[in-house]
Amino acid sequence: MLSANSTTPQDAAQALYDSKSDDEGGPAISLTDVLTWLGEKKALIGVVTAGVAVLSVIVALLLPPVYTARTTFLAPGSQQQSGSAAALAALGSLGGIAGGLGAKTPDDLYVALLKSDSVQRGLDARFNLKAHYDVDNNEALRKALPNYVRVSSDKKSGVISVEVDDKEPKFAADLANAHEAEVTKLLGRLAVSEAQLRRAFFEKQLQETKENLIKAEQSLQAVQEKSGVIVLDKQAEALIGNAALLRAQISEREVQLRVLRTSATEQNPAVMRLNSELRGLRAELARMESSQAGAPGSAVDMPVGRIPEAAVDYVRARRELKLQETLLESMVRQYEIAKLDEAKEGPSLQQVDVALVPDHKSRPARGVIVLASTLVALLLVSAWVVVRRYTETLRAGDPAAASAWRGLVRAWSFRP
Repeated sequence: MLSANSTTPQDAAQALYDSKSDDEGGPAISLTDVLTWLGEKKALIGVVTAGVAVLSVIVALLLPPVYTARTTFLAPGSQQQSGSAAALAALGSLGGIAGGLGAKTPDDLYVALLKSDSVQRGLDARFNLKAHYDVDNNEALRKALPNYVRVSSDKKSGVISVEVDDKEPKFAADLANAHEAEVTKLLGRLAVSEAQLRRAFFEKQLQETKENLIKAEQSLQAVQEKSGVIVLDKQAEALIGNAALLRAQISEREVQLRVLRTSATEQNPAVMRLNSELRGLRAELARMESSQAGAPGSAVDMPVGRIPEAAVDYVRARRELKLQETLLESMVRQYEIAKLDEAKEGPSLQQVDVALVPDHKSRPARGVIVLASTLVALLLVSAWVVVRRYTETLRAGDPAAASAWRGLVRAWSFRP
């Protein structure tokens, strides 16, 4: 029999529940009660915590080591105007305004290029990444690769870093270093710097001028075969030369104006000056090609309308040929200067640090895994003990609520 002073756990729970104040929603639980509950279950807490610690040690030892190889690149901090600006200026004002084609390239652009599908597919072709990372297609590779390859930039220094994680240290170093060759190949077909933009522009103009020159040569040949006119006298040749020179000047200034309008408004002084020059040149060309009399007192300035009918087609075809030849010479000079500027700029993205084969793993941190797992297990089992004892206290003090709770559990239980 129990003595008069002995109490059961149910009596203790009932007494604890009854000790709450009227305005409280549950039994008054003190720190001493919590520590007591933990002390009563110290064996369970110790066993669970020790078991989790041992399990975490086993798991940490079974995890394969991962090595990280790192390479860095230096992006151009600012696009500087090339030293050939003076040479371009000698060819016309186009040399001064062509420098406005390029813009400062942010580091984010090069980071995006390093992450682009073109670079990733080039790396896949070299290292067979789909087989290495066990993926079936390029879309799956694109989603999986950021888990192993990280590309980031330091906004303050402008240095771009590429880090590769892999179980094989040599493969990680090779893959990191391969980014330099792939992004250089990509930049080779893109125009991202000032000189590259200028070179691409003149390359396109040069190609168009060559095509126009071929058409002009074919047209002149057709006129010669049709009219039989082969060579005109000196007066006609002088007229052809002057008209061709005017047409060349007009075309060159039209190119300059088109380039300038990409970065300036109509109120820009250079735009206004080019418009004024174009109006004057066009007016002079219109006067020379009209059927009215030429300049008074000039024996050379003869209008095209005075040329015999049989030679008109020849003059026009010859003039077009002369125009295209003049334009071709001008475009060739400017294209060669742009190519020199591009060569002087050097690589747009320079590799600072070459990735070396890592000699120490970067993860997993086995000590951190064991300590974190043990601490989490200790906290969880301790919380479970406290919550369980607190729930028992509530049920013991309020039988009606306990009965309702058991009914709820039975209602949602799948056991018959």
